[in-house]
Amino acid sequence: MTTDVTASIRVLIADDQVMVREGFSVLLNAQPDIEVVGEAIDGRQAIAQVAALRPDVVLMDIRMPEVNGLEATREIVAADADAKVLVLTTFDLDEYVYQALRSGASGFLLKDASARQLGDAVRVVAAGEALLAPTITKRLITTFSRIGEAAGLGGPLPSPQGRLAELTERENEVLVLVAQGCSNAEIAERLIVAESTVKTHVSRILVKLGLRDRTQAAVFAYEARLVTPGG
Repeated sequence: MTTDVTASIRVLIADDQVMVREGFSVLLNAQPDIEVVGEAIDGRQAIAQVAALRPDVVLMDIRMPEVNGLEATREIVAADADAKVLVLTTFDLDEYVYQALRSGASGFLLKDASARQLGDAVRVVAAGEALLAPTITKRLITTFSRIGEAAGLGGPLPSPQGRLAELTERENEVLVLVAQGCSNAEIAERLIVAESTVKTHVSRILVKLGLRDRTQAAVFAYEARLVTPGG
């Protein structure tokens, strides 16, 4: 049996709408480097399918019966810190999306995304990056960080108070750029350093702040007011 060196990115689609699941399956399976390995009709089934199939990326709808996508995301991430969940939503300002990001989702994607956007989003998340590039993501995180803070939303993020003192001046700069949606390459160009140096800074930021990925780092930066609306 030969082993494919360039193994496909394995995706699980969790959505209660048949047309959405089938449509995304067709679009993703048409990508040469992506394979849909399973589907789930609600959060409970998604949790079970993730445990059984170990997909690289989970496309997770938020509004589902039984166990919703938010609860499922929390359970999946709690069971496997390396799990990568890409939240699907019909609305670009869905309050549950913000909570999902705090719960460990790696980003979010609108259901009307094009085939190219869908494929690129899966690749970005599979590679361990947060899906923060679209300006709409910045708007969502900014808006709901204020709402979440006022409502006292729970989640795995530590309080910003006092934690920023643990970062160096350069790490603070990198954190702000991460929150603004910059990639490692863009940060490296902005700060005139090697991309490997940026990766090291990001890793240290996550460790010092007790965060799991770039998405939570971005949310943290907004909540700590390092980045403000329009900033």
